[in-house]
Amino acid sequence: MMNIEDLVRPNIRRLKPYRSARHDFMSGILLDANENAFGSAVDVDGLSLNRYPDPYQRELRAALAKLNDVSSEHVFAGVGSDEVIDLLIRIFCEPRADSIVVLEPTYGVYRVAADVNNVRVASCLLSDDFQIDIDATRRNLEDSTKIIFCCSPNNPTGNLLRRDDILALCQFTKAIVVVDEAYADFAKSPSLAADVAANPNLVILRTLSKAWGLAAIRIGYAVANPLIISYLLKVKAPYSINILSSTEALRALENKEYVRRVVTSTIAERERLRLVLGTLPLVQRVFPSDANFLLVRFKNARAVYEALAQRGIIVRDRSTEPKLNECLRISVGTQEQNDALLKVLKELVL
Repeated sequence: MMNIEDLVRPNIRRLKPYRSARHDFMSGILLDANENAFGSAVDVDGLSLNRYPDPYQRELRAALAKLNDVSSEHVFAGVGSDEVIDLLIRIFCEPRADSIVVLEPTYGVYRVAADVNNVRVASCLLSDDFQIDIDATRRNLEDSTKIIFCCSPNNPTGNLLRRDDILALCQFTKAIVVVDEAYADFAKSPSLAADVAANPNLVILRTLSKAWGLAAIRIGYAVANPLIISYLLKVKAPYSINILSSTEALRALENKEYVRRVVTSTIAERERLRLVLGTLPLVQRVFPSDANFLLVRFKNARAVYEALAQRGIIVRDRSTEPKLNECLRISVGTQEQNDALLKVLKELVL
């Protein structure tokens, strides 16, 4: 069994985290945190906005743990998955000394978070069918490699990475293997969260921004080994998640039927879009997708992008990324929005 402690930066192991007033008491006559005892300037559903929220996010973590069929000690809640990505780099990567491996093309925040923390990035290209190239990944690993970032379904390509390949990474590397499952609700494959127990270096990232429709409240979370979770709790800001966001997240988590309806509708519209786009003269290829978007290769992607923008339809130009020449990423909208997109594309003459 690998020792996760050996991967943690020495100063983080020694760190004595800031202990806020709410770490010890959440109720009583609270005269310990210099809060406004008279209330707040606004009233929102009777919430005590004048009091600091639970720094451990116990109720929210319990609900997320139940959703993923794990215990609370395996769950960390963050200000979106982006906070978790940054914290993992800060915990495991020594600036100017350690490195991460990013399997590209993929989500750009992994590289940005490393750059902000002055951590070197080794880029390893996915295969031509956007799967993990195991041999190439092995060659990119160094003694300084502390984290490997994977995204499955991958953004912006849309496809699931092979489960066996991800688990193989966990076995042959001593680094932390992070699997970003932001779009997993739209895939017909179970989360790898169940594999965390057997793989202590596996970290799963999930979010409420996509299928749950809560991008504005910024709630993401990690499912991982309890030791990794303990370090995330140690390093994070004392009151990182506000009570408004956590309250709405808890309310949403009781509405699983909404997510089922959204996922069903999204997949149906994704398949309709895929079929119609594949018939258009402007389109060279529509890539398979397990997410709520499609990667589409056009004959002149930039011209299509600009023509759509002029008509108020905004898509994402990914054509400058490795292996994505002439590619646009198109999110799956409502039936009406998708009809508007298709109407413009059918009329375009470039």
